[in-house]
Amino acid sequence: MPLHNRDVRQDVRELGALLGEVLEDQTSRRAFETVESCRRAAIDYRADELDSREPLVSELEGLSPHEQRIVARAFTTYFELINLAEERERVRSIRTESDEGTLEDSLETAAEELGERDLETVREILEDVLIEPTFTAHPTEARRKTVKSKLRTVATHLETLDERLLTEKEAAQVWRDIDAEVTSLWQTPQVRRRQPEPEDEARNVQWYLENTLFDVVGEVYDELADAIDEEVEGDLEIPKLFEFRSWAGSDRDGNPYVTPEVTANTLERQREVVLDRYREELKRLSGVLSQDGSRIDAGSAFQMSLEEDLERLPGSAKMAEERYPGEPYRQKLKLMRERLERVGDVRPGGYDDVDELLYDLELIAESLRTNGAERVVEAHVDPIRRQVATFGFSLASLDLREHQEKHTDAIAEALEKQGIDYRSLSEEERVDWLTDAVLQDEPVIDLSDIEGLSDASVRVLTLFDSLAEWQSEYGVHAIDTYCISMNDEPSHVLEVLFLADQADVISLPEHCGIDIVPLLETEYALSGARRIMGTLFENEAYSQALEARGRTQEIMLGYSDSNKENGFLAANWSLYKNQRRLGEICDDFDVTMRLFHGRGGSISRGGGPMNEALLALPNSTITGQVKFTEQGEAIAEKYGNPRIAERNIEQMLNAQLRARLYAKEQPEAEIPEEWIEAMETMADTARQEYRDLLESDGFVQYFEQATPITVIEDLDLGSRPASRSGERTVEDLRAIPWVFSWTQSRCILPGWYAIATGIEAYLDEGGDIETLQEMYDEWAFFQTTLDNAALSLSRTELEIAEQYADLADEELRDRFFSRLTDEYERAAELVKEIGQRDELHTRDWLGENLERRNPYVDPLNLLQTYLLDQTHRTDIEERTLRLTVKGIAAGMKNTG
Repeated sequence: MPLHNRDVRQDVRELGALLGEVLEDQTSRRAFETVESCRRAAIDYRADELDSREPLVSELEGLSPHEQRIVARAFTTYFELINLAEERERVRSIRTESDEGTLEDSLETAAEELGERDLETVREILEDVLIEPTFTAHPTEARRKTVKSKLRTVATHLETLDERLLTEKEAAQVWRDIDAEVTSLWQTPQVRRRQPEPEDEARNVQWYLENTLFDVVGEVYDELADAIDEEVEGDLEIPKLFEFRSWAGSDRDGNPYVTPEVTANTLERQREVVLDRYREELKRLSGVLSQDGSRIDAGSAFQMSLEEDLERLPGSAKMAEERYPGEPYRQKLKLMRERLERVGDVRPGGYDDVDELLYDLELIAESLRTNGAERVVEAHVDPIRRQVATFGFSLASLDLREHQEKHTDAIAEALEKQGIDYRSLSEEERVDWLTDAVLQDEPVIDLSDIEGLSDASVRVLTLFDSLAEWQSEYGVHAIDTYCISMNDEPSHVLEVLFLADQADVISLPEHCGIDIVPLLETEYALSGARRIMGTLFENEAYSQALEARGRTQEIMLGYSDSNKENGFLAANWSLYKNQRRLGEICDDFDVTMRLFHGRGGSISRGGGPMNEALLALPNSTITGQVKFTEQGEAIAEKYGNPRIAERNIEQMLNAQLRARLYAKEQPEAEIPEEWIEAMETMADTARQEYRDLLESDGFVQYFEQATPITVIEDLDLGSRPASRSGERTVEDLRAIPWVFSWTQSRCILPGWYAIATGIEAYLDEGGDIETLQEMYDEWAFFQTTLDNAALSLSRTELEIAEQYADLADEELRDRFFSRLTDEYERAAELVKEIGQRDELHTRDWLGENLERRNPYVDPLNLLQTYLLDQTHRTDIEERTLRLTVKGIAAGMKNTG
């Protein structure tokens, strides 16, 4: 019996036809025919049936502002629906390949590799692995929450049509519901009319945790347990392998709207959500565990625990006994639900921490096992235990983040009131002063004494003053990480240690309530990694804090700003080299390193397939623990659909298990010196070329004129400003709008610029293409780097980019666009030659995807360039322009 009733072509065809009907219904026949004419012209040009795009351009420019808005809305809505069709196709592939046993990167394949090793090795690998996806509020999600909700409803209906056996009448009813949802979608504003607030972003992240990940994580554990049982001889307990974290509601870097109140509200709401889910799960479990107490022996440990609960909650105890007479498990579960109800409550009897809940669940599991109900434990108790172990009482632990200069300024201002000139101290003097201040028993500053301080410094001191309260109320684990952006010196880490000490969050040597995480993102910081980390590891105060945190040091690497500063090839090589260097430093000091990869959704910001990225990391850096950011549209794409979310988690786990196994067996794979020298030559030259482009006179003006950056800066994508100071420089601009702007103009230079120049420099110095081909075939880092560049090259459309270039001053256009075009064409040929293939990309689905999408993105690009060229736009034209940004983002399935 086939698993599915439909295919992607049918979905695309029928959704497109339905949209046409809704368009005609909601507007007019004339509007429908206009959209059809634009669509047909775009397709005909791509199919070489028209010599130029002039008919399409003329039609778009001849429309009234109202008609232009309808066209923009129609193509934007089309992409929203087609994205659902492609999502459904991904689900079909996953289910079909899983059923046929051909699914790559599965847990079964990982278990097969583990099964070739002895039991103790497998146990050690499992104990080592901890994967921490970290959701950020970075503003790259172009869709409104309301729009996403409607699209999710349509996706559910498509699943029903595809996977259920329906009568004609039932199928017609489903299509009626889809029609209603698409009609409602058409009538719903696509563009936000207000800037989202930090709590909106926190709720958005929370939705995926609550509605998708909470359920699918247990399924992944079950699959792994089954696969391990099949391949590995001996009994193994699957430990905790995942932990989810979030920056939404706690990331302060460059966002003045993230206040202590926002963070407190986020902590409270997340705790309420996860406790509600546990109560639901325990209620469901109560329906299963209806065992008669007179026919089983629940065991002395269980009975003692039940009696303690009955004494602890006398009011609820009476109700439990009356409602479930003679049913001990149900009585226990009723009281457990009551204890969850009282977490954080003024009433006594609530669970003090998540370990107490886990203990109760283990008691139930052990009692069931002794009564021959192992299958009941596996099917119903173990999934809840894994949920509790993964999500705790916080749903997702929060990371705090702030820019290093804010801490320096706050400390300097606070100490100035006491006659200490902190600013005048050298780096060495600051390290010595901060160390002594942390180690002494008496506090140095009063965090509540904020009179006369700048607003920015008040924010810093108030944050640390609040941190101890949050940890007391919600538990240390709920908010126990502090990330320092633009961390360039050891003192930047010690400043946070000092502030935490003044807040009583740490009490050395016994207790340290936070992991302090330096974010190394500039070339200065990365090349100075030994100077920074070595100084800290040898520091008397910091070494005590490290000891209290289990000698595990988290270090964050910034992919986005590193790329924007150095260019794609140089940034990737620098990050790779410095990961190895950090691994060596941590090994030298007997410290376990946890790398935190600050990856964005786009290739140029560290994006790309996560499983491939994990397997391409240097072996010496793979300790088993890994953390990485998930943000913007990548969150929706990876975690919006439960089956796709499960598949993503499965691939991550497959990659990390295998990577840790390889790293354990071969701590550092030998890389031929010839390859390293080749990369040094290519990266150095590529960086010089990239910096020369950015620093060329007039380039910033060209960027401003030949991309929609001015529109993107005004979009209400996120609560954070688009630039750090409001100045128009590449350095000041945040990485997201930088990449977003180039993506919109279809010239995705952050993902490939200067690669050709770098490769040619190596060849000109005596290198050969055969060596590069060997590097590609045998070195995962080089292959992944080139393949990711190929994805950006594949998505670049120079004919469309030329339309944007024509918006620039003629002299700037001639100087810069020809330079970009030349670099692109050489890069495309070299990547294909090194990869020994005829096409840029290696993925068949990408070719089909681009062929399906490109003709429909073109009209939006052409309309956008027309509107950008208008010196005075009406309100409706301004709204249409903003809508084209949303539509192109949906068509490209990428923003920044």
